[in-house]
Formats: sequence, C-alpha cells, structure tokens
Amino acid sequence: MNSLSAANTHFTFDLFQQFKTSKKDDNIFCSPLSISSALAMTYLGAKENTAFEMEMVGVRFLYTDQLRLISWLACMQMTTDLAVQHRRLSKPSHDSLFMDILLLILPFFLPISKEYMDNVKKFYLTSVESVDFKNAPEESRKKINSWVESQTHEKIKDLLPKNSLEFTTVLVLVNAIYFKGQWDNKFDKRNTDTSKPVQMMKQVNVFKFTSLEDIKAKILEIPYKGKDLSMVLLLPDDVDGLQKLEDQLTAEKLREWTSSQNMHDNYVDLYLPRFKVEETYDLKDTLRALGMVDVFNPQRANLSGMTGTKDLLVSKVIHKSFVEVTEEGTEAASSTAVVVNVGSPPTHPFHCDHPFLFFIRHNKTNSILFLGRVSSP
Repeated sequence: MNSLSAANTHFTFDLFQQFKTSKKDDNIFCSPLSISSALAMTYLGAKENTAFEMEMVGVRFLYTDQLRLISWLACMQMTTDLAVQHRRLSKPSHDSLFMDILLLILPFFLPISKEYMDNVKKFYLTSVESVDFKNAPEESRKKINSWVESQTHEKIKDLLPKNSLEFTTVLVLVNAIYFKGQWDNKFDKRNTDTSKPVQMMKQVNVFKFTSLEDIKAKILEIPYKGKDLSMVLLLPDDVDGLQKLEDQLTAEKLREWTSSQNMHDNYVDLYLPRFKVEETYDLKDTLRALGMVDVFNPQRANLSGMTGTKDLLVSKVIHKSFVEVTEEGTEAASSTAVVVNVGSPPTHPFHCDHPFLFFIRHNKTNSILFLGRVSSP
C-alpha cells in the first residue's frame, strides 16, 4: 500500500470513529476521498500552526517496517501521485467514476494569491469560476448547488443549505464524485425476495471470501464489471455483533484481513439487501475533534497562503453523500464544500440480514472511495 492510500485509509477510520460515536446505530455513508481532497485544497493556503494542525489530522506512523511520520495532507500535494490517481479514477471504463473539483472565488473583493491559484490548478487540475458572494450570496449558493447536482447526476441536491453563504464569504472549494458500477455478476431479480420490507437479493457464486474465526466475522469482495473496483462487505457472525467488530477494526487490521494472502475464491451463498442511504454531515465538530482547531478560529486561523492576509477562516465544511445498491450494481455520489467564510462445492453463507459495514475500493491504488454502515436498509 503506498503512502497516499495508507494515509487515506487511516483518515477514513478516523472519520468513522467520529461518525459512529455521534450517529450511534444509524446508517453511515461518506466519501473520505471527497472530504480529504477538499481539505487538502484548503491546506495549500494554510500557514504556521493552522497548517500544522491540518497535517496532524493526516499524520500517521506507517512506512514499510519502520516507524516513520507521514503527513497525508502533504502527500496530497504530490503532483504525480494525486494527478495520476485522479486521471485514473476519471478515465471512463466499464464503470462510470469521475471526480471533479470546482474553485469559486471573488477576485474583486479579495484578491487570491497567484501562487495559491497556480498550486490548486497544478495539483488538482481544477477549474476556476468567479461569483459575487458579497452582493448575491443566495444566487451564488444556487449556482454552486446546481453545479454539484449536475456533476452527480442529480443525486446530491442542495449541498449548501439556505443562508449558508454570507456577504463575508470569499471563497468556496467544492468537489463532486460520481460512481455507477455494474456488478461483474448481476443478481437475478427473480431471486429477490420482495415479500418483506427489506428486499433481499440472492446469488450463489464464486467470490473472494474469508472467515475470521477469532473476530467472529466474515469478509466478502464483490467485484464490479472490469474488476477495477469492488465492494467489500464486513459481516459479523452474530446479529448484534457489529459493535464488537467496529471496536476491533483498524486500518492495519483491514489491510491484513482483506489481503490476497487471507482472502480466497470460494463458493458463497450470498444474501444482500437492496438499500439506499443518503447522509449529510456538518464536519466542523468532527474535524475539531480530530485536531483541526485553528482553521475555524477567527483569532488563530492562518490561511494567508490564499490571500497574503490572516483574516480568513473556514466557517463550514459540508459533506453530502448518496448510495443505492440494486441487482444491477451500485450508484454512489458525494460532494464536499469548504466554505471560507454457486453448485456442488461447499458454499459459505453470507447473509446480510443484520447490520454490516461496506466500502468501495479502487483496487490498483487500494484507495477507499466510499465507506458505509447499513443498520436499516
């Protein structure tokens, strides 16, 4: 696992720990990639302790067999890693997946540093657009929301709620991720049990599978067409075992459990519910809990890399996400805004008839694109 995907995985689990504390037994769904990219664009303009705190949100000890500090947000600046990954994820294939980033500014109210603009364009291949936050905040909000809705095929609507932008808003960093993938082997709709509130899809087939006896859980990988991407399911053996599984789950253990040495092809009798999850997160308190404090503090925030002055702060970090799983495959979308201002062989049962975790992974880079918990389909 390269340093970028390793740090992304750690960041994923940091977010998940915060979400599961605040969301209790509710569904969870987010895109760590969307959130991290929006934060990384903000980080490009951060200085001094503000930058240090943002680095620490992504700092982890992980490098081959040595303990070595890796600043994940700094890694996000690396042109080769990030640009190549974005191009790879954006390249049309059997699955539909793209990531786009939009930077909206108000140049006549507060000039943006040329160095910052150049870096954002260089590292994130972003587009730039001017809007009038000062005189037309609501029109600007609607324009941003319309762009997000268009980029996510109308799955993410009203990212920025009414009155979330003010005349003091000077910059909004927005991105959008959209994914629509067909299963490599679709579920037969005739086998779906529609007689109950939770419609359970069924198929017997060969999947990469492992049973963790000591953890009392099973893991299954369902590939999408082309096999560049997969959904990985983590199912506790016990109906009420999700809390115990979550408590034991770490980035390192996930890497170990889902490694090619641990997961092998097996015939699996798979039951998976059709489900749809839509979530909205105000990430301000979440990021504060992770150690990103100064950037939200008007007295301490230092985003002078954006404008050359120290009077900017992040007022909101809003994230919305959507996922729907059906017999054909998966459709998922997310957006983040940073507002400144099978036969005779034995089969293994994998019946998702109780709460479970899942994530959608880009296999070549081992990057987690989406993470979710399904408590009630």
